[in-house]
Amino acid sequence: MFTKTPNPLAAGDILNALEAALYRGRIGRRRFMQLALATGASMSAVSAMAQEGGDAAITQLYNARTLADSYDYVVVGSGTGGATVAGRLAESGASVLVLEAGQTDQVEAVLNPAMWPTNLRGERDWGHTADAADSVNSRQLILPMGKVVGGGSSINVQIWARGHKNDFDMWAAEAGDDGWNYDSVLEIYKRIEDWQGTPDEARRGTGGRLWVEQVQDPNPIAPAMLTACESVGIPAYADMNGVMMEREGGAALANVRIREGRRVNIPQSYLYPVLKQDNITLLTGAEATSLILEGTTAKGVNFVREGQMQSVRAGHVVLAAGAINTPKILMLSGIGPQAELDRIGVDTLVDLPGVGENFQDHVLVAGCIWEYKEPQPPRNSLAEATFFWKSDSALDGPDMQPFQIEVPYATEVTGPAYAPPAGAWTLSPGLVRPKSRGRVYLESSDPMAQARVDAGFLSHPDDLTAVVRSIELCREIGNSEAMKDFVKREVMPGILSPAELQEFAKNAAGTYFHQSCTCKMGTDAMSVVDASLAVHGVAGLTIADASVMPRATTGNTMAPTVIIGERAAEFLLG
Repeated sequence: MFTKTPNPLAAGDILNALEAALYRGRIGRRRFMQLALATGASMSAVSAMAQEGGDAAITQLYNARTLADSYDYVVVGSGTGGATVAGRLAESGASVLVLEAGQTDQVEAVLNPAMWPTNLRGERDWGHTADAADSVNSRQLILPMGKVVGGGSSINVQIWARGHKNDFDMWAAEAGDDGWNYDSVLEIYKRIEDWQGTPDEARRGTGGRLWVEQVQDPNPIAPAMLTACESVGIPAYADMNGVMMEREGGAALANVRIREGRRVNIPQSYLYPVLKQDNITLLTGAEATSLILEGTTAKGVNFVREGQMQSVRAGHVVLAAGAINTPKILMLSGIGPQAELDRIGVDTLVDLPGVGENFQDHVLVAGCIWEYKEPQPPRNSLAEATFFWKSDSALDGPDMQPFQIEVPYATEVTGPAYAPPAGAWTLSPGLVRPKSRGRVYLESSDPMAQARVDAGFLSHPDDLTAVVRSIELCREIGNSEAMKDFVKREVMPGILSPAELQEFAKNAAGTYFHQSCTCKMGTDAMSVVDASLAVHGVAGLTIADASVMPRATTGNTMAPTVIIGERAAEFLLG
């Protein structure tokens, strides 16, 4: 029998399991409420969960079995951008079909914030891998992307990083639309957030749909890292999304999408509240393969479900399949660089040379590791403190974002070379303003074959220089007086020559899992969408995911992708 517990993580784990059972029909509403109340959750919260979960399960089961021939909108992907725009469209009363290739997010590996690593390279990950590249010593870096309801917001580290002021001002200049500038985007953030931390009326919102909190009860190494940063001249701030991201950077505890010990993915805030309505259908296990085009107008989507090819018509199609699969779908539909389409035998309907180009991802180095004097258990999502800083003082904003990870974090090369002990912690150097560019391309017209990614990691010499500087700075912080209570010894990399540091950087380089920019917004010849996120040269087609970013934002990309979904909904709803 469940008993009330003061431990929010334990209570959250129980609620996770109960809610999953409710959504799957394994327990009824009454039994759900009895057990959920025993965890200490409030009657109002439990009642709302029971009502929403029961109604949504019944409605969605019926809708999935009785698909319509046509919908006002078909949204491809239920990830961060897709869930946002689909929820907003459904609220308007429009009929909406969401096609999601993955399955339910109501599983422990998603709902437990600390279990995110278990999803990587598993059933909830598309399993993409970058091409081998000399710039990372011929290694093939993994490119995790969520294949599950919620997409990346269901398998990521739950960090809510809004981006730097300069990011959005750059987007606005590229798009030729001030609606994308920082002041405009800030108003959207304030409207949608329910910020639980230090009040900041000028920059943070309360009462919105998106719960955001600063990490609760952090591991003591997290606040210690902030002190360590101050000791090397990096100021500490009370909020990583406040005034710090209008300045040169700083250090702070992380903002996260965790509530009462449970992950709060983006569908929890946008999709779930409308799933009880009969005008929206979330169809899982449905992988989009191509668009239905009449001339240069999108009229629907072809998809595979349970091994069968199916089609559905739409008044408007929204692609939100992510920065790898969105350009794949476009190219398989005849929208993309003509030379590339000719090579794989696809007839070109719209020659858009920028489709698949401009690939960007943030680099996360694994890592600078220290052995604990006395091991501390990781908390929250295992990553609770970060800092943003410039590798070169001449830059217009921070280009480094190292993250403290409360477990040893190494690559397939550095792990065996240094053999870090289990009782260790990491300060992972990070590059969040890379100059390297890659591309997404296809090897054939087979819709079930994965797209290939020439990621270009560290191919620009300035990126290698910045990563080396980030490693040096992380070592300085980790070996500082402020961290001595948590350090038995430095495990890796230790003191290295400049040449050895470059080799370490290439062997330790990984990705932040922030794939973006392959269908960029803008007005130049390589742009794929305009300022309203409509695809150039194609009617009835919008893109609402991180692929439209002209440049990846400074920091984790979930929050800016919500902005993209919000703006897409605004444009579509007029």
